[in-house]
Amino acid sequence: MGSNLLFVGFLLVMGFGPITARSQLSYDYYSKSCPNVLNVVRSQVLNAIKTETRMAASLLRLHFHDCFVNGCDGSILLDGSDGEKFAFPNLNSARGFEVVDSIKTAVESACNGTVSCADILAIAAKYAVVFSGGPSWRVLLGRRDGLVANQSGANSGLPGPFDSIESIISKFDAVGLNTTDVVALSGGHTIGRARCTLFSSRLSNFSDTSSVDPTLDASMAADLQSLCSSGDGNTTTALDRNSTDVFDNHYFQNLLNQKGLLSSDQGLYSSDEGIASTKSLVETYSNSSERFLCDFVNSMVKMGNISPLTGSQGEVRQNCRVAN
Repeated sequence: MGSNLLFVGFLLVMGFGPITARSQLSYDYYSKSCPNVLNVVRSQVLNAIKTETRMAASLLRLHFHDCFVNGCDGSILLDGSDGEKFAFPNLNSARGFEVVDSIKTAVESACNGTVSCADILAIAAKYAVVFSGGPSWRVLLGRRDGLVANQSGANSGLPGPFDSIESIISKFDAVGLNTTDVVALSGGHTIGRARCTLFSSRLSNFSDTSSVDPTLDASMAADLQSLCSSGDGNTTTALDRNSTDVFDNHYFQNLLNQKGLLSSDQGLYSSDEGIASTKSLVETYSNSSERFLCDFVNSMVKMGNISPLTGSQGEVRQNCRVAN
């Protein structure tokens, strides 16, 4: 992995890395007001992952699901029955809120009323990837927190495991991300787990002509049928079979062998919708860890720059769960 990180670093230095942000975000936003913020967040994330390895994927996902709704404004963290937490894509699925609370408490102790919850999510996502063996990158900072959540926006705008590839590409396009971003960010599923309820439809009564999804490896299907046979839809299994907690390109190698867990994963390679560009990228990333890691970094920076609140917009929440 060390050589991969050096490769990614080389690309960033040479100018082939993340596109310069057009917003008011900057790398040194807290250099004077909270110079130790990265170390504070880093320490908290490391402790959380040591306690539960899966938390790395959960923190990465929180940043992703935040940015796709209202932009990267920390709105996913807001409590309330009308919150994004209770939207279908997040209900009983989005997790790690208590860890974010702990990070916020530590950051507030270091520099009160200075660092937004939206920025905490962006920094935490980076270290979640790093501590899983993935690449590092410089996080653009200066986001402010939104005042309201958008549950309907989360229901309609978040890409989901049952969406077609065309629909997923359309949802990415709506927030300024392209097909390369779709595939690269899907590679985040190289870590984490998913519940039976999100893939059980692939295991029986799949279609009029096939009981099991024909794009799912037969031996894997049998294993999953056994796993989910109890009927407990909350039972989980690894998204990246045989490489559960390591951030690498194994996820894409699995897709070539019909071992993508979610239909939205396997569809990147096996979809019959004519999305040739996703299939080509899956093949590229399966053969080149360096290319995947570089594109993933680029896409994370782009995603983190979706419609941030800056300047006098929004606020810096004292408590990430409620507006001030």
